[in-house]
Amino acid sequence: MSSGSVERSGEDSLVAISALQHWLYCPRQCALIHLERVWSENRFTSEGKVMHERAHDGPDELRKGVRIARGQHVRSLVLGLTGQCDIIEFHSDGGIVPVEYKRGKPKAHRADEVQLCAQAICLEEMKETSIGRGFLYYGKNRRRHEVAFDDELRSLVAKTAVEVNECLEGGRTPKSEYNKKLCEACSLIEQCQPKVLGRSVSRWFKDNLETQN
Repeated sequence: MSSGSVERSGEDSLVAISALQHWLYCPRQCALIHLERVWSENRFTSEGKVMHERAHDGPDELRKGVRIARGQHVRSLVLGLTGQCDIIEFHSDGGIVPVEYKRGKPKAHRADEVQLCAQAICLEEMKETSIGRGFLYYGKNRRRHEVAFDDELRSLVAKTAVEVNECLEGGRTPKSEYNKKLCEACSLIEQCQPKVLGRSVSRWFKDNLETQN
């Protein structure tokens, strides 16, 4: 396997684009969802699901020379990815702009940007074109944030795709590492048990006894 591509021959073996976002948030979360098929909803995932459904609903539209397509399937055999775009804008000048909807706010990490750029790379492969930018729409501040698909971001997409494919093909779920900010917001915290599995059981009991005392 090369460091920059996966080169899958058929769509049956393609990995969900969302797995890249999950991987950069937490490799263990990614494996639980896409390898072990574990899923659980919390307030954050439910709100995100509603936002995506709203973006996908309805027919295509034409607004001021821009055709808006919703919920379109995309794939890349080079990166081994498949997924669905919330919105794709087809501009009258030939430009193609993907738009991804997120419930929260812009983040310090690049997981959302990688997910959006992966969609663009899929579109480029399917449409035989070049896409220079896209937008992340965050429900928290109700604003679009432009994302430039530069070489650095494209390299991160390719690297992450390889890492995810290697993890899923290897069939091994990474060990848990407790991170309060990430873990407490994760809908899989009960299934993952990072506080227990990230430490020895004896250490977990000791910490809880000290807390109670």
